[in-house]
Amino acid sequence: MSYILLIILIGVAVYYIMNWQSSENRTDRGNINPDSGSNRKRNNYAKWIGGGLGWAFGGPLGAILGFMFGSMLGGDNRAFEQGGPTRSGDFNISLLALTAAIMKADGTVRKSELDYVKQFYLRNFGEAVARKYIKMLGEILKQDIPVDDISRQIGRNMDYSSKLQLLHYLFGIALADGRADTSEINLIDRIATLMGIQAGDLNSIKAMFVKDTESAYKILGINSNATDDEVKKAYRDMAKKYHPDKVSHLGDEVKKAAEEKFRKVNEAYETIKKERGMK
Repeated sequence: MSYILLIILIGVAVYYIMNWQSSENRTDRGNINPDSGSNRKRNNYAKWIGGGLGWAFGGPLGAILGFMFGSMLGGDNRAFEQGGPTRSGDFNISLLALTAAIMKADGTVRKSELDYVKQFYLRNFGEAVARKYIKMLGEILKQDIPVDDISRQIGRNMDYSSKLQLLHYLFGIALADGRADTSEINLIDRIATLMGIQAGDLNSIKAMFVKDTESAYKILGINSNATDDEVKKAYRDMAKKYHPDKVSHLGDEVKKAAEEKFRKVNEAYETIKKERGMK
């Protein structure tokens, strides 16, 4: 008899435990609703950008992420900021934040500018990635962007080759409509300085987009009265500095864009060789 009673009591206990767990699950779903469209979207983008993040979790970039994803990324992100190699997510969020700053440089974000940026991302990253970038960019554009603080954070943490590639992207975005807006170019100059970009490298990349009669020489970091030997040395140095393999750790899309920068170095060298009759 006692044995049968024990079985009954165990059965009642299991019944109430299962009901309690079911009730808790329903309550959690009612409060959080992880399957809702908005939460699912936030989860998707958080996983997409967060999966490759390292030092960008901290500082002003971390604050931007916190605004976008709310408590999902925690309140105070300073504990996450640390050195180490630049990951793809660090590069992506840096590019998005500075892209937004460039677009807002003249005080107005125009539809035409957004269209140009969309095309830029499509060309450089493909449709699937570009769609995510643009949605996240829209969220970042709603914020006040501490450009100087972000630039310093990037300067402290990002490797130099990645910073050069980031600068190349920013000039591409600023010149996407075929004209150089003074406020945008001046902002990029300031960003480059705060990131620790050397003046010669800044002028080299700028010359790839803002053309003048000295552009080919500026791309190689020399002036027009350089000797032929100096031209050859400058080309070797720039070819080494801008080689696509130096940013291969940031992904195929970034490496592909780096190949474009490398091509411009080669074109500049060929232009000077043709002009001088060099072999």
